[in-house]
Amino acid sequence: MWLIVFFLMWPQATSSTGAQNAAGGLDFATFKSTVEPLLLEKRPGHARCVTCHSTGTAFRLQALAKGETMWSEEQSQKNFEMAKRFVLPGVPAKSRLLVMPLSHEAGGTEFHPGGKHWESQSDAEWKALANWVNGVK
Repeated sequence: MWLIVFFLMWPQATSSTGAQNAAGGLDFATFKSTVEPLLLEKRPGHARCVTCHSTGTAFRLQALAKGETMWSEEQSQKNFEMAKRFVLPGVPAKSRLLVMPLSHEAGGTEFHPGGKHWESQSDAEWKALANWVNGVK
């Protein structure tokens, strides 16, 4: 009996969550085209994410080879696998990749040695990352 109820309710439960697009997984192509450029972006008053996050941090990006401006396919895949560890698919506001560099007043954490890159969740970069976390391609 419970098995029948489960299967009758299962489509509703899976389709009614805010994470329905992300349930199928995070998209590598979108990561490479949208997220990685943001990790390389120079922001006024801040270092590029890759500068601090290529050594000595839990969120470890692949170091760029001297003179390179983008990662190789293999490096991008490693960055993608690393980024997935810091994301809760479908829930950007609970994903460390998004809340660590977000201002505390906007829902971010207090601790991020690299400073706060986004003042609000309306920032275009934050929204681009949130779209990826939400499964938007």
